[in-house]
Amino acid sequence: MIGTAGSPGGDGTVGKALDVLDMVAASGRPVRFSELLAESLYPKATLYRLLQTLVSQGMLAYDEARQTYSLGIRLVRLAHAAWAQSSIAPIARPFVSALSDKTGETVHLAQLDSGQVLYIDKRNAANAVDMFSQAGKVGPAYCTGVGKALMAFLEPAELARVIARQSFYRHTSATLVTEAALRAELDQIRQEGVAYDREEHEPGIVCIAAPILTSGGRPVGALSVTTSTRRMSLEELARAARAPLTEAAARIAAAVEDWQFPA
Repeated sequence: MIGTAGSPGGDGTVGKALDVLDMVAASGRPVRFSELLAESLYPKATLYRLLQTLVSQGMLAYDEARQTYSLGIRLVRLAHAAWAQSSIAPIARPFVSALSDKTGETVHLAQLDSGQVLYIDKRNAANAVDMFSQAGKVGPAYCTGVGKALMAFLEPAELARVIARQSFYRHTSATLVTEAALRAELDQIRQEGVAYDREEHEPGIVCIAAPILTSGGRPVGALSVTTSTRRMSLEELARAARAPLTEAAARIAAAVEDWQFPA
């Protein structure tokens, strides 16, 4: 499914254009006008006009031979600028790489985005394991290690807003599917300082995660070490990775402390 645009007219022309960009991005491939129209809430003429404007501004590219739309170079440049200016990824990158080298496992760096997890960097292990997460992908917060690590240290009002955005869809038999179960686990995470993914999002994938906290205790990101149960159990991963993980999270926190990170 390509994705569904938001309610027409909610944010004017800019909002509509962003809806269309989201649809093209969500397709994961060049997409035809007919496919976008089938998913869009906008009339045919409105959708066509928005696409033409986005193409003329370089935000989308149009392939005349294939009659398909894809993300434009200007949008790519803006994405790189956002990555450099509005995320902790550039500062954290050397620590992410060092942690992956030290543990021999895949490391993820993530932030919260509208109640979901946005993966902003990833360093694969030497023997990478196929998994959902990739830099730039958005995933659920309630059933991922990084998501739970982030949620556990939110202020109560913000936590309530984030929990309200969770779908509580059962991805596996281990997925937490109620707010009560999630809140109980978040209490435990606050006590222990780390979170776990016990095959809650993908079968066979486990991780240990730690929040990246400012000196005031605000979470600005989360770091995880992820592996496959074919390689080791969650208990073995925790024994091997907890110390280097929490050390790396603390080092990233110290590195971003003097940086004007967006509130």
